[in-house]
Amino acid sequence: MRDYWPTCGFRLLTTGTDGQLRVTDEFLRSLLERPELAPVPESCAAELALHQDLLDQPRRAVDEARLALLADEDARANYAVWLRFRTRLLARPTLEASYLQLFRGNVDVPPLFVHQLTQVLLRHILGGAATPFEARAAEMLFRPQRIALQEGQVMAADDETVERQALSASFGSLGDLIRRSGASLRTAELDVLTADSADGYWPRNEAHDFVVALNHGQPALAALCRVLERWVAHFLGVQVTIAPEGEIDDDQWVWHVGLDAQATAVLNALYQGEEVADAQRERMLCLFRLDFTEPGVVRPEVAGRPVYLAMAMDEQQRLRLKPQNLLLNLPLARQA
Repeated sequence: MRDYWPTCGFRLLTTGTDGQLRVTDEFLRSLLERPELAPVPESCAAELALHQDLLDQPRRAVDEARLALLADEDARANYAVWLRFRTRLLARPTLEASYLQLFRGNVDVPPLFVHQLTQVLLRHILGGAATPFEARAAEMLFRPQRIALQEGQVMAADDETVERQALSASFGSLGDLIRRSGASLRTAELDVLTADSADGYWPRNEAHDFVVALNHGQPALAALCRVLERWVAHFLGVQVTIAPEGEIDDDQWVWHVGLDAQATAVLNALYQGEEVADAQRERMLCLFRLDFTEPGVVRPEVAGRPVYLAMAMDEQQRLRLKPQNLLLNLPLARQA
């Protein structure tokens, strides 16, 4: 059993008898220690007092009058964001339910917090028996990826790590690959996760510095399918199988879900019979087929039919997956 991503906050939560996560005071305190909220030498007395009061009682009510006492405008704004996020976290009995509720209506939570919750939930769902490929594939759901295309190979690297490594003086073969793909990088030195190097993921599990191949037949793509299957099962209570698909050759195409904004736009256009620009088609990275183990859980018009999924990079060759799309847009007969 592996303990990975230790700083994400998963260990500060509790699990109910239903297998769902509960928000704790310890988890809320950890959010208060983030750089956006942690006091700095310039913090005024009112800010220091508010921070300490919230550490003592993380669920304490804070009104606008008290926020107005903070001298620093950025500090006032950051606390307002945190308090709104706290409200969203505590709006439902479980973290899973609160997470789903975030996306029903206007999303007013910064991506930073959404990504942290996604990571925490994935850590819970995958458990300690995750394989290195599953853990690395799961990173794609909460960390944007930089895509490099070279001689038919589709390589995904952590976007933030690529930018950071680009500032170093070292240079590796993958850095050359990414640079030739069009990214504006000086250097990059990253390792490719393979069957031989897989165990090296664990001591570097929070470095986010392994690159994976996303071509059909590659273990990382298969692992991504398994992660998405478990993501759906945990939240929606339905069993599905997901596998890469070469193309949509289906006269009875009835449902699809884009796993990111780019793929959603392309799938919607194709479904409506509209023309799709060559540049958009070329940015499509992978197509998947999702099948329900029990057809009776879906709407009658979709029963027995597959749901097509897709992911695509944007014009800057970044992949920004939105795993919530898979939870909110499946054609279930009943909603979770």
